[in-house]
Amino acid sequence: MLTFKEYRSHDALGLAKLIADKEVTPEEVLDAALLRCDEMNPKLNAVVHRNDGAEKGRVAADLPEGPFAGVPFLLKDLYAFERGQPLGNGSRLWDGAEAPMDFTYTVRCREAGLVTFGRTNTPELGLVWTTEPEANGPTCNPWDLSRSPGGSSGGAAAAVSAGILPMAHATDGGGSIRMPASRCGLFGLKASRGRNPMGPVVGEGWAGLAGSGVVSRSVRDSAAMLDATGYPESGEPYAAPAKTRSYLEQVGRTPGPLRIAYHTTDYAGAPLSPEAIEAVEATASLLRELGHEVEEACPEIDAERMGRAMGVIIAGNLHQAVMARYRELDRDPNGVGAEYTTWNMVQAAERLSAADYAGAVTAFHMAGRALGRFFEEHDLVMSATMRNPPTPLGEVRTDKWNMEDLFEAAHREMPITPLFNQTGCPAMSVPLHWTKDDLPVGVHFGAPYGREDRLFRLAGQLEEAKPWFDRVPEL
Repeated sequence: MLTFKEYRSHDALGLAKLIADKEVTPEEVLDAALLRCDEMNPKLNAVVHRNDGAEKGRVAADLPEGPFAGVPFLLKDLYAFERGQPLGNGSRLWDGAEAPMDFTYTVRCREAGLVTFGRTNTPELGLVWTTEPEANGPTCNPWDLSRSPGGSSGGAAAAVSAGILPMAHATDGGGSIRMPASRCGLFGLKASRGRNPMGPVVGEGWAGLAGSGVVSRSVRDSAAMLDATGYPESGEPYAAPAKTRSYLEQVGRTPGPLRIAYHTTDYAGAPLSPEAIEAVEATASLLRELGHEVEEACPEIDAERMGRAMGVIIAGNLHQAVMARYRELDRDPNGVGAEYTTWNMVQAAERLSAADYAGAVTAFHMAGRALGRFFEEHDLVMSATMRNPPTPLGEVRTDKWNMEDLFEAAHREMPITPLFNQTGCPAMSVPLHWTKDDLPVGVHFGAPYGREDRLFRLAGQLEEAKPWFDRVPEL
């Protein structure tokens, strides 16, 4: 019998090695995850669907010889199709829906040997930076149950932080891997646009803003997972530049002296919170001690224009998804089943034109050019992942906010992360700081397009210099 202490002392690759060395069985590892889920989920509401029986049958059979063979895993309940499994998208409108096919990403998860025993909570259609959907209720942050774990991958981050499993699927369309990683004391990397597949049907999500990945307790788990999933598939509209070696190998390599810019304001010049500034300045000092060249500098971005462009892209894509669901249900598209903010954005999309959409895409491309010029002078850029430490549940009001309210609040709370979705560049949140109240504050690093290798090398160095694996919430 694998005890929880033994189970939690390993990351996903560590558990896979125990299984491969026959020190434990896959059944024992899955049982440990299920038992912890039974204990923690009533407090957290992180997992909204379980399929224990099917997965117990799977581990009893021959598992693929992948890097994570026999390791428990959870999929985010947002467009991660797994044939025949529920697909709620955090919305009452999708009650009773089942995935008609497998997505390429979920197939690659299985091929890596992961044992997917359930799905994690998400806000409706991944729209906001907290996880409090009307369909499933709020997810609580393991570091303080009165606070939000972030979003939209809040269920995933809460589950990993609470020790249900060492790594979980997440997606990121504006920061939804990095923001919950920041608020739950985890590592989270958003890969370059086109790195992970979006097939077999579509080529991109939210006009290239969105992609899949994981939140994890160790850097090497995220690296090995990107190795397992991050390569092109047939029919992709584009692909990220090919890697030069495995990302897992990059974690152990020295990054060399890097030119790292940092800023303690948002792109409009407004300061971050005192706690966020403290995290950034402490990390700047650590980077200098590690031999990097660090200077204060911020990319020149028209934050107001980018916010408007983000609204156009998301509203248009929400309209497409929600209207398709109403047609599927053969129901009048009248907003019933959707949250107030979601439906308001669907209606806003009807007032937008094709020219508005094209203009938004152009704005993203212009930001990409500006960020590219910035990276000619700097290897990386560093700031805080969120403006504030974890905030109380209930502050985000999808029951009454319209589109303008939503994006005004989004800029206040999450001003840093969306740029890297808009430009397609890779970025990561690293758990390097905690407040005096023991709340995690992630530090954000962005890199030029295709340079995940640079991020993983630095992350490995930071993990060694300031370890966080054993810093876990007391529940």
